[in-house]
Amino acid sequence: MAKKSKVVKYEKQQKLVAKYADLRRELKAKGDYVALAKLPKDSNPIRMRRRDHIDGRPRGYMRKFDMSRLNFRKYAHLGQIPGVHKASW
Repeated sequence: MAKKSKVVKYEKQQKLVAKYADLRRELKAKGDYVALAKLPKDSNPIRMRRRDHIDGRPRGYMRKFDMSRLNFRKYAHLGQIPGVHKASW
């Protein structure tokens, strides 16, 4: 489980990215990099570190399933992820 402060910061950053997405796209199209630089730093989606939606773990994140490798393994063994089977050969 990640620190609650880090999870809260991540959620706040997600809201900021969503809020400024249209404006950022518009300024990039115009080539107005001065105005782009004046936007909040955390409104840039590149700065965002993806986290597990279940426990907030930042490492071992699997985009396809929106969870970390640990939770993926746990839920795959329980059969709660559709289309995922344990390999055997």
